Amino acid sequence: MFGGRPRKRALRIYFATDIHGSDRCFRKFLAAAESYEADALVLGGDIAGKGLVPIRSHNGSLSARVRGESVTVPRADEERLRTEINRMGFYSLIADAREVERLESDPQYVTAAFELAIIDQIQGWCRLADERLAEGVRCIITPGNDDPKAIDPVLKAAPRIESPEGELCELGPVLLASCGDVTPTPWNTEREYPEEELARRLEKILDQAPAGSKVVANFHCPPYGSGLDFAAELDDQLRPVIRGGRPSIVPVGSKAVREVIKKYQPVVGLHGHIHESRGAQKIGAAMCLNPGSDYTADVLRGAIVDFAEHGSYIDFLFTTG
Repeated sequence: MFGGRPRKRALRIYFATDIHGSDRCFRKFLAAAESYEADALVLGGDIAGKGLVPIRSHNGSLSARVRGESVTVPRADEERLRTEINRMGFYSLIADAREVERLESDPQYVTAAFELAIIDQIQGWCRLADERLAEGVRCIITPGNDDPKAIDPVLKAAPRIESPEGELCELGPVLLASCGDVTPTPWNTEREYPEEELARRLEKILDQAPAGSKVVANFHCPPYGSGLDFAAELDDQLRPVIRGGRPSIVPVGSKAVREVIKKYQPVVGLHGHIHESRGAQKIGAAMCLNPGSDYTADVLRGAIVDFAEHGSYIDFLFTTG
């Protein structure tokens, strides 16, 4: 209990999001079950990395572009180089000159190699969850807009992972409603929909909840204008817009998400998508949270959320570790 009148805790969720391929953050996510005495771990989308970086192998050395600069290291430093690339949210691939040329010239080949790297990592993470989690801990992973749809069957097939995307999932005294879809972004990802369609998709999930149910909305997209969705305004070239000598910060969340939360009043909303908008905001009686993301610094930001026996919300606490 973090404050207010004590109520007996029946469920503790640890929620994190937007780790973008960070192996260090995923391992911290699994460790959070024991560290925070969580009954359930929920990873709310954008788990895949952002791209693929080729590492050229030549005469006992390895070369790659890291943070925009060309870096060359001895072959013995392969693990350190790969770790640094992963810290930025990218995967690495050892390649000879011919394969590097193909990666630079064949978009379809790049897409296939990138997708394979994502699937390989997620399969490894699923095995790691099986090895490290205590038997009674639930581990729920749902996708976000930056995750290709090819990961969905991978998560569904993992025996230790639950991935109830687009569904209701019983989680102790609450029902978890999950949706990784967002409104259109400049990056044209696979799970983007206009506001009207997103509203229909969210309502289709929530309409299945029995009357009186306590619902937790695991919606990757934050509600518009909630303070959980502020990001830099971008121009047509994806450059920050400067107004009055400063970057223009605007709400970029979903009006559909906001209206659905107002209408259905889940006890808690768990959101992500906008890394720099860590915060908490009530919409009606619903406590909406975005723990933010700082994966490039190997930091896992999360939220502990406690629920009482009948599913009512007790309190939350943001974590950094």
